[in-house]
Amino acid sequence: MSHRQNQNQQQPLLEDQEDETAYDSSDKIVIIGEDESEYETDIDNGVRTPSFSWKKLWLFSGPGFLMSIAFLDPGNLEGDLQSGAIAGYSLLWLLMWATAMGLLIQLLSARLGVATGRHLAELCREEYPSWARIVLWLMTEVALIGSDIQEVIGSAIAIRILSNGFVPLWAGVVITAFDCFIFLFLENYGVRKLEAFFAVLIAVMALSFAWMFGKAKPDGVDVLVGILVPKLSSRTIQQAVGVVGCIIMPHNVFLHSALVQSRRVDPKKKGRVQEALKYYSIESTIALVVSFVINIFVTTVFAKGFYGTEIANRIGLVNAGQYLQEKYGGGVFPILYIWAIGLLAAGQSSTITGTYAGQFIMGGFLNLKLKKWMRALITRSFAIIPTMIVALIFDTSEESLDVLNEWLNVLQSVQIPFALIPLLCLVSKEQIMGTFKIGSVLKTISWLVAALVIVINGYLLLEFFSSEVNGAAITAVVSVITAAYVAFIIYLISNSVTISSWQRLIGSKTVTTTTES
Repeated sequence: MSHRQNQNQQQPLLEDQEDETAYDSSDKIVIIGEDESEYETDIDNGVRTPSFSWKKLWLFSGPGFLMSIAFLDPGNLEGDLQSGAIAGYSLLWLLMWATAMGLLIQLLSARLGVATGRHLAELCREEYPSWARIVLWLMTEVALIGSDIQEVIGSAIAIRILSNGFVPLWAGVVITAFDCFIFLFLENYGVRKLEAFFAVLIAVMALSFAWMFGKAKPDGVDVLVGILVPKLSSRTIQQAVGVVGCIIMPHNVFLHSALVQSRRVDPKKKGRVQEALKYYSIESTIALVVSFVINIFVTTVFAKGFYGTEIANRIGLVNAGQYLQEKYGGGVFPILYIWAIGLLAAGQSSTITGTYAGQFIMGGFLNLKLKKWMRALITRSFAIIPTMIVALIFDTSEESLDVLNEWLNVLQSVQIPFALIPLLCLVSKEQIMGTFKIGSVLKTISWLVAALVIVINGYLLLEFFSSEVNGAAITAVVSVITAAYVAFIIYLISNSVTISSWQRLIGSKTVTTTTES
């Protein structure tokens, strides 16, 4: 038996430990007021349920909006504009349902974090053997790097537009790399300051793309029909797969389970957990409604301007601004620069949250007790070094960047099961979640959603490799890797309960006892 397993026998999962945690106790936001002792007793004894409080909703607001930024990153914006240009308004309904599926997954992530007091990466470290958690960590890091490359390149493209081409792509990458110092500066002033900064960036995106929507004037009836009436054809199947595939981001699942711990909620007190889950559910729903509206703005602008045109299939993130300028003209506020401002806000916000997620992922999987600046620097270096190489190699043409983006989408699609499967296995286990484990109906729906997302991304992988992989030798290598990949997914599902889980259940009777006391 390992030292870690011995420690788990002696120490309950929900008790204070010396391990790496998402937030120090002093950094957490206090929800309960000074005169709340009687109120707390009432909740825990079940005497009364506290009524809805706008003040408490405000105090709980923040993690959901940070989570929602992954739904607005440059990769998603590119999916939006290509969907609009090629499929018109016909896939808006799918965007809505994909966002709803994303909301379900993110609410489960928040549920895990609040009910256990630990985030997904920490629990994976506890629940899986060393070799499996190392593989999970590496896969998650690869997904994070792939996402960050898209986000940093998106910011660099925006900087190049705003500088009238004076700043090359590689220099924009360097500028964007320094965002980790902004992150560190704001983090030193507390969680709320950091959340306010991201709220400003989301507002910039909303205003920029709303202005573009007003400029393009898409037909309101067509937009409403596109949202409410499902429509899919063989010609738009690739865009449909892209719409669903880019909604679930592996690192975002890990991130949200950590962000919710920024509020001081005792996981041993059932009433407090229920209250936190209620407010986090409301806040996350509002945040993703906002992100959905912003995605609608982008999709409909390009649907109005380019659907059915000869250039529809050629529009990508690199040239989108120029095509918008040619279509809608200049004016006092040229649409090219409005687009660039929105794209810059999307790139900067998503790459900083990527740094944030990287800290939690590395600290959780490896139990690293490093200072914040050191973790941020390491996390940033993992992404910036390959991004710089990419910028130098692919700065020569728009086509090469589009090819790179396809490979990065594939890279992230491959990693999705390594976030969804551990999450669903953990939230289904009573020895982990206590009374907050998900019920049979929600469990069935969640697994169906996960299976749908995995199958859709599997289709994307199959289509991509069937067109890109040629030759017997390469096909053989890909087949071996695919077999190992599928075998590991089966392992994650079949080994969702480890020996250490049962030891905690039998030896210390931790989670069930504390949540039902």
